[in-house]
Amino acid sequence: MSAAPNNAAHRSLRAAREARAALSRASRRAVMAAAMALGASLLMAQAQAAPAVGQKAPDFVAVDTSGQRHQLSDFAGKYVVLEWTNPGCPFVRKHYGSGNLPATQKAATDRGVVWLAINSTERAASDYLPPDRLAAWMKEQKAAPTAVLMDEDGVLGQAYGARTTPHLFIIDPQGTLVYAGGIDSIASARVDDIQHATNYVNQALGEALGGKPISAASTKAYGCTIKYKT
Repeated sequence: MSAAPNNAAHRSLRAAREARAALSRASRRAVMAAAMALGASLLMAQAQAAPAVGQKAPDFVAVDTSGQRHQLSDFAGKYVVLEWTNPGCPFVRKHYGSGNLPATQKAATDRGVVWLAINSTERAASDYLPPDRLAAWMKEQKAAPTAVLMDEDGVLGQAYGARTTPHLFIIDPQGTLVYAGGIDSIASARVDDIQHATNYVNQALGEALGGKPISAASTKAYGCTIKYKT
């Protein structure tokens, strides 16, 4: 006799849970939309040309894979690395699957550097990963960035002139771009080449944090072309 009331109560609880989940998703979407709009306004208000090494790095606002908002100027006083990434790219998989990029990230963040991985792949691309799947992939790779930012509209990537995945930039504590280029000196998708290559990012951060001039401040980025929104 009590089955009907119990079923009704169960349905009510399930409906309440689904409503809360829908509200949470809507809230995350609203935060992401607001951050993207603010970030686009900031970048459009600045120079349209991508910055060169030695110039001021464009400020930006973007949200990470969990919906949290990040602004570059919030990290004033720290070194910041920007890393363009896309798990669908074999060059990216080379450096993550081998452990090279996770190790480079960890070495940097252990020294107080902020590391922001950025995905500018448009949503329509076949290898686009939505935030939850991108976060899961990063976790599988044991990646160690400070945050993984979403840039599906490509505004941030185009502001910096990011062309490939990976493509890396280093910003100093004063907000000046001090490195732009590749992860290392051997442009290949072969894992075996990593041990023979110069890791330009490790080298640049080591020199900068040691108070020395960066010996290779501009290098050639290599990898897959970023699939920007058209």
